[in-house]
Amino acid sequence: MKNIDSKSHVTGKSIYLDDIPTRQGTLYAAVFSSPIAHGWIESIDFAQAFAMPGVVQIISHKDIPGENQIGGIFPDEELLAKKELHFQGQPIAVVIADTEQQAFDARKKIILKFTERKAIVDAREAQAQNSLIMPPRTFRKGDTKNAWKDCTYIFEGRAKSNGQEHLYLETQGAYAYPLENGNIKIHSSTQSPTAVQRTTAQVLNIGMHHIEVDVQRLGGGFGGKEDQATPWAVMAALGVQVLNKPVKLVLNRIDDMRMTGKRHPYDSDYKIGLSKDLKILAFEATMYQNAGAAADLSPAILGRSLFHSTNSYFIPNTKVTAYSCKTNLPPNTAFRGFGGPQGMFVIESALAHAARELKIPTYKIQHKNLLKTGDELPYGQKIEGGILLQIWKNLVQKFDLQSIENQIDTFNKSNTHFKKGFSLMPVTFGISFTKTPMNQARALVHIYSDGSIGISTGAIEMGQGVNTKLLQVAAQVFSVSANKIKLESTNTTRVANTSPTAASTGADLNGKALEMACNALLARLKTSAGKSFGVSPDDISIQDEIIYQNGIATSMNWTQLIDQAFLERVNLTENAHYATPVIHYDMSIEKGIPFAYHVYGLALTEVTVDCLRGTYEIDTVKIVHDFGKSMNPTIDFGQVEGALVQGIGWMTMEEIRYNDQGRLLSGTLSTYKIPDIYSVPKEIIINAAQSEGTDFAILKSKAVGEPPLMYGIGTYFAINQAVMAFNPKAKLSADAPFTVEKVLMGLYAADHPDR
Repeated sequence: MKNIDSKSHVTGKSIYLDDIPTRQGTLYAAVFSSPIAHGWIESIDFAQAFAMPGVVQIISHKDIPGENQIGGIFPDEELLAKKELHFQGQPIAVVIADTEQQAFDARKKIILKFTERKAIVDAREAQAQNSLIMPPRTFRKGDTKNAWKDCTYIFEGRAKSNGQEHLYLETQGAYAYPLENGNIKIHSSTQSPTAVQRTTAQVLNIGMHHIEVDVQRLGGGFGGKEDQATPWAVMAALGVQVLNKPVKLVLNRIDDMRMTGKRHPYDSDYKIGLSKDLKILAFEATMYQNAGAAADLSPAILGRSLFHSTNSYFIPNTKVTAYSCKTNLPPNTAFRGFGGPQGMFVIESALAHAARELKIPTYKIQHKNLLKTGDELPYGQKIEGGILLQIWKNLVQKFDLQSIENQIDTFNKSNTHFKKGFSLMPVTFGISFTKTPMNQARALVHIYSDGSIGISTGAIEMGQGVNTKLLQVAAQVFSVSANKIKLESTNTTRVANTSPTAASTGADLNGKALEMACNALLARLKTSAGKSFGVSPDDISIQDEIIYQNGIATSMNWTQLIDQAFLERVNLTENAHYATPVIHYDMSIEKGIPFAYHVYGLALTEVTVDCLRGTYEIDTVKIVHDFGKSMNPTIDFGQVEGALVQGIGWMTMEEIRYNDQGRLLSGTLSTYKIPDIYSVPKEIIINAAQSEGTDFAILKSKAVGEPPLMYGIGTYFAINQAVMAFNPKAKLSADAPFTVEKVLMGLYAADHPDR
């Protein structure tokens, strides 16, 4: 099935937040925010701003009737700053005016007097000052203390990975308007409608039932709208409550980049020990997560970094500690992979370090230690359906790794100013929310009396194709044409208490709930048809909208069956609830089964570096990926391509920069670069691994949103290898992103003869 949104996207007919027709009397909001990263508000004067044309109201913390709090995991983040300022871009007030431009003009007239204090922007400095979001967490397995004596080789080092701007096409925003009886409807560009509903109710001091949140689709999210879409929706709703008029708040690009958090930067130390035959015997790491000024989702993201700290390798003795460090940057937040990529980068850096010192290809160590079925991970879960060795063998044989290695060696020997490099990047990624209660979903299905079908779930469509997959589920269960099915917007009055569409669980959780609802309806319809033909419901089946009895087509079709069922007063509506079974986790001992299943894969990346300029090209990325039994290869392959390129951007050119005062230096599209058509791989080849899938995945089609992003990490190490081919004495630290400036510095280190 093709993506059901493709045609409306390319013809401009898809409805996003800014396409919703505004109601008469709609007002527009602009956010006044902190100009400093740390300090105290001494006074704030709104007089000149109020005098500006069109200004209707300026809302501050004093106008909040409920809790001035938007923290989800910890209540540590004010909606509007009251006294202390924690980061540049922290909201202080909301200016509401007749037009958007008037609101922007007026906020420039607000006079803020403050006392500035020293800002902390570095995670290690924060940890040294005990500025932490929460106590550190440690994953242990075996006995690293005594394992080192058995290691033939021991290597220690440091690995740093920077943040990443989400840069969704549609910026953060919300449109809220009053309904009757004190109710408010919010159209929000959010991955978490229930979080918006719950937080708005708390701030406005009313029940959740008074708040209706509706989401048609997002123009991209990547995790940046899981938690951080909430404050803008709450501000719009607060304006509605104060003024009883519609209020629209949409951030412009500059405000969005300045005020919102990014992927978390990590700064880590590692120590790895290997046996003579290259088995990893021990691994220790300490990760310093730069959380920013408030918790946001940092505690959960830190946990996933720990869960993925050994990536695809069986290591009998491990100890990994992670600190969530509180700094004076915007609170960092969810980003595709949710901490997993940061954890994997550390272990991959350690392996590359070891291989470089031992003068062997990194893949020799990787292959020797790959996970297999039955291996226990540091958090207690055992690998089931492990196919990494099979995937590795498949890729090596299909693409002839030995030939590639020989060709690169020949090229490097015959070229002075161009060098090639390659890497292999295995991925083992767990699927589920690691907070067990979040693994639940509901679906509401109506079969209308004419045979058409309406579906509501908690899933948010944000370009990943989840609506298409959900439609496929219903079409397959009922065996009806897709044009009979409509996917409704995601709405908190139709489907309540939703989990975010995140953690690659959107299709699984909501698809399973939908499948249950459809099967319940199907059972009733079979009973109705069975009565007509005087047979058991088990003798009835539906194929392509025709009713079959014992495999033989009858004269009854789908429309006639629905009409009959309706006349018999059969319930044609079903609400189903799905909760992922088996999973559980005990943080007191850091052991359990946090994931329903794992996704596996392997990427081979080849690059060419221009050793005069420091620039590079990604020649090819060849991937063997575990889709399970893919229910939509077109969508799934597209997700792999997009995730790969986003991962490459994080590892190569997307560089977040703050100065010592906490001011974002890369806050425009001229100073922050993402991969364009000229910087993506020249060739991307994706092969599906032979996989039976898992019953925990919808129709055994495994989640595909996040796991492929980690393939981009391979690009970093392929470039690293090419630089080493030019300058074997280069002392390259693991410091991503590997920008062209860093490449050039590595190529011409002080001890290189061409310097």
